[in-house]
Amino acid sequence: MTTETSYALTRPAYVDQSHLVVTDLPLVSSFYRSMLGLGVIEKSASGEVLGVDGTPLLSLTTGKHVRVAPRHAAGLFHTAFLMPSRTELARWLRHAAHNNVVLDGASDHLVSEAIYLSDPEGNGIEIYADRPHEQWKFHQDGQVEMATLRLDLQSLYNSVAPEDTWAGMAEGTAIGHIHLQVGNIPEADTFYRDVLGLKLMAQRPGASFFATGGYHHHVAANIWNSRGAGTRADGMTGLSDYTLRFNDKVSLDKAVAKLDELEIKSERRNGGVFLHDPWGIGLTLAA
Repeated sequence: MTTETSYALTRPAYVDQSHLVVTDLPLVSSFYRSMLGLGVIEKSASGEVLGVDGTPLLSLTTGKHVRVAPRHAAGLFHTAFLMPSRTELARWLRHAAHNNVVLDGASDHLVSEAIYLSDPEGNGIEIYADRPHEQWKFHQDGQVEMATLRLDLQSLYNSVAPEDTWAGMAEGTAIGHIHLQVGNIPEADTFYRDVLGLKLMAQRPGASFFATGGYHHHVAANIWNSRGAGTRADGMTGLSDYTLRFNDKVSLDKAVAKLDELEIKSERRNGGVFLHDPWGIGLTLAA
């Protein structure tokens, strides 16, 4: 069965992989495999690459000098796994309920329905399904109407037949967006909007949401736990880096030219351009 590519991934650029540094690799890997249904694609002494249907989504690595990041450090707020359909979200919810997965919350954001949880080391996770983008409402300035309403988990749970079983993450599951903890919002706006060329799609007190091609957000940044945070130290647990994949080489070239013009340090690496954001979170721009 081939699934239609999610709207998020057909835009000029999207997030396609995330890399976490962990202290207990077997424990965290086991959680993403059993609770989220990701499969192991690659294994090495220091890490694993997990994904869906052979597509890598999440790298986990560890090392001798890894130290636990403080809660208020810049880094990850959550990695958001986008389900190919609402049915898949409901199937996952049923699986989570039957396996006593502790949820941190659930919200109806108008553009999407989202369920929140954390991995064993406290890395935030969002599991969500988008509503059809034809139903999203946009303001005059091009920003998208979003809200945080209570999600009726019971009706979502009831929307799939009891005998409908979950067999792991479905083909077409992807990282729909990544939500970051940063030190301040104006600096985040400058970096994501003005340097990388993403559009500011929504604003909340202490948070900005950025995207390409009219998606609700591919990257979000907030200061809710991390106001004033400085640069991440080497070897900290949590988000080491992520990849922004460009479907459109012109946008990529434009972003790279902007980095050079502003003399932001970057290096060619693995067929992409690697740099750090203002808080030391690694970012690969690739096409």
